[in-house]
Amino acid sequence: MVKEYATILENGNGEIVEKKSRFIGYVRHVETEEEALSFVNEIKKKHYDARHNCYAYTIGEEQPLLRFSDDGEPGGTAGKPILEVITGKKLCNVCIVVTRYFGGTLLGTGGLVRAYTDASKAAIDATEVVLKRLVNPCSITTDYTDLGKIQYILGSEEIAIVDSEYGEDVVLKTEIFVDDVKEIEKKLVEATAARVRFDKGEPVFAIQKM
Repeated sequence: MVKEYATILENGNGEIVEKKSRFIGYVRHVETEEEALSFVNEIKKKHYDARHNCYAYTIGEEQPLLRFSDDGEPGGTAGKPILEVITGKKLCNVCIVVTRYFGGTLLGTGGLVRAYTDASKAAIDATEVVLKRLVNPCSITTDYTDLGKIQYILGSEEIAIVDSEYGEDVVLKTEIFVDDVKEIEKKLVEATAARVRFDKGEPVFAIQKM
């Protein structure tokens, strides 16, 4: 089971020029193949006058769906290099489209591979890569006497408090990586002589900046 993966959230685009040919790379976060193909069609409509709109995408965190297209370029010179940029950076749920405007000079196989690779990297460099980790949303209920101990433990484990409620007791909301939940709960129970109440929610993927 996949417990963490890298992806992007914001759209990005970048451009390179190789022997007067323009290569414009676009990247977008996608959750389904339908979203990926819709993005491809969107770019094709935007650049309807371009000779080629090559693309690749990966869908899913576990045994991901991988697809690519050379869109008329020589086989293996466009779609596959784009896909290799995505997989090389270990990104999931990402689609990249690279639009090419021919500049009049043939680039050759090696030149095309480099250009499509560099345009794909330029698109990713224009956005932010984030890490999604499988976490348990946790609710920690404590009295004011033990609050400092709990805050110290969470701080030392670099666990952020995402929300808090102050009433008769204090309720702290956190998100803890699934593999660490048992150990954190044990530390909190020991530090408070079992006075703390620890409630664990169902696991979800949460974003962490890389």
